[in-house]
Amino acid sequence: MPIYMDRHNVSEQVTAEHVAQLHQEDLKIEHEFGCKGLTYWFDEKRKTAFCLIEAPNEQAVHDMHNQAHGELPHQIIEVDENVVESFLGRIEDPVNVNDSDINIIIDSAFRIVMVIEFNSSLLIKTNQIKQVQYNFNLKSLELIDSFGGNLVKQNSNSLLLSFSSVSKAVYCSVEIQSAFDKLSVNLELPNLHLKISLCGGVPVTDNNGLFEDSIKLAERMCKTIKGQIVLSSEIKKTFEIENLNPLESFNSIHTISYSDELFLNHLLDYTEKVWDKTDLKIDDFSINLGVSKSQLYRKMIALTNKSTNTFIKEYRLRKALKLLNKKTENISEIAFKTGFNSPTYFSKCFKETYGILPSSYGKEVIF
Repeated sequence: MPIYMDRHNVSEQVTAEHVAQLHQEDLKIEHEFGCKGLTYWFDEKRKTAFCLIEAPNEQAVHDMHNQAHGELPHQIIEVDENVVESFLGRIEDPVNVNDSDINIIIDSAFRIVMVIEFNSSLLIKTNQIKQVQYNFNLKSLELIDSFGGNLVKQNSNSLLLSFSSVSKAVYCSVEIQSAFDKLSVNLELPNLHLKISLCGGVPVTDNNGLFEDSIKLAERMCKTIKGQIVLSSEIKKTFEIENLNPLESFNSIHTISYSDELFLNHLLDYTEKVWDKTDLKIDDFSINLGVSKSQLYRKMIALTNKSTNTFIKEYRLRKALKLLNKKTENISEIAFKTGFNSPTYFSKCFKETYGILPSSYGKEVIF
């Protein structure tokens, strides 16, 4: 049977005890709707509650809440229990340690999402990258565990992690970056870099994926914002409340403001719609982002250290790499499909960025 997570926005007067009582009311009648309440989380600060429920469908979740207490969810999404556990650490009620009739759970669902990505200005032979990844993964997973982090997802060149503590997440990112820097120096791979981004969020927003907003922002920060370690505005604010050490003392850390986050999402939302158009112009970005060309240039340099032209060129080249990996289209087809005006210019840009021609890609073992 599917598992759902819902979000309830509650009033300022609601306490953890109130939410525990509502949970008990659900459990009393859940069988009438074919449901099974697994557990819940309550965020006292943000006044949000999240229920995890096994149910035949979304409507059953809605109807159960309505019959039990009338507190209807503002959003319901279907989730994978393994992913929930990876992010939140549990999928059932914790042991009642309060010595009370009702198990009052004091546990916020707010988590720090960390994205770690390898990137390179050149394509590196696989035997080299495998050596780096093997050694780095051993060390980084050891560090992640020691700082209380959870591994959510691991790909060939990226990690998705979850932390419940902002301070531990930040200190862990600094340790991971330091370990990688030492490793890359020892293996003499100066063109290989590590990017880390951290942002906070809750599991259910207005979208359909678990922590979807947080993951999207963290991935965008990792791919786009300059600096080795990039922190969102909320992570910065919380860290500075919890710690005496200012973030400025960490040379590897770069922070962005909330307005920067809005700009970044607007930029990427628009880019994802138009990146493959061969007639795309800077004016198009300026108009759609609501800034002048000079303002756009200054903003892009400040956030990404790249002009808009360079930004869109590198975005297209990453798309081209994915198409080259599929090996279903020739160089000319890929060039035009990714917004380049000619295969010759595409090949020139590709070699400048990755060190080889696209026609040689795949003939060598590469990263």
